Amino acid sequence: MPIMSLPMVVDVNIRPVWASNFHFELAFLKDVAVDALYVAVNVQYPGVVVHRTDKHPNTLTMEERYAAIKANVDELMKPLQVGIFIQNARRQYVAWEFNLSDFDPAVDRHSISSLNYLSHRGLHVAALRRYGIPAAALTQELISCSLFQRPEIFWITYAGAYHVAYLIKIITGGAQLPGSIAEFLNTARQLLGPNIYDVARMAAKFVDLPVGLEQIAKHLGIMPPTWSPALAGAGGTAVRILGVFMILRDFRLDSDMIAYKGLLQGLQSACHRT
Repeated sequence: MPIMSLPMVVDVNIRPVWASNFHFELAFLKDVAVDALYVAVNVQYPGVVVHRTDKHPNTLTMEERYAAIKANVDELMKPLQVGIFIQNARRQYVAWEFNLSDFDPAVDRHSISSLNYLSHRGLHVAALRRYGIPAAALTQELISCSLFQRPEIFWITYAGAYHVAYLIKIITGGAQLPGSIAEFLNTARQLLGPNIYDVARMAAKFVDLPVGLEQIAKHLGIMPPTWSPALAGAGGTAVRILGVFMILRDFRLDSDMIAYKGLLQGLQSACHRT
């Protein structure tokens, strides 16, 4: 894989995207995306509301885990934010935070605890509703930005099953997710390419690393972006995801990286690669 280093995360500017600057920011994204090498993605969504089984999460099979993800994403399909952080061959490092307007807490199903958590960390649903972008508009623009179906791009996420599922849902214009985990992973490969990495899977190898992206980033000396609009923001989270990925790749895993290619936390057994 191409070797490039990430600048100090505090120097990365998060670009909040609302209806008022949507087309301007999309034009910039399309320019940056032309020679993208790495894309970190994070989606903020209104929690988990569909529980298909009374089993403890640790006892679920892979198909049962995927069935729960599919049920929630298909049922909700109204993410709050999409964060995208791109590093390209011109050494540009740019993060966008797309604020989406579709979710209405008065009528749409959601987890109250999840919304309270996000609100306490600075994400305000009322502002998204009033000033944000319809997901359908984001779909139309994203599919024309040359990020997808490019096998040379590395897609990075953290605990990424839900994030990849929501991204697929957005890209496909709200189509139902595939019926099986095998079909889902095949769709992910078709849209994002073979180089999908989940930082949570990578970090789990090391007993000295804590649990949780923020804790891992802090342990590795990665500071949050100075201009992140909110602690809960999807853009700032995407920046930390790529920062952690770079450190684990360059200083901890090296030749072991191939073992994590195509793995999403919670969906596959440790020996399964796509």
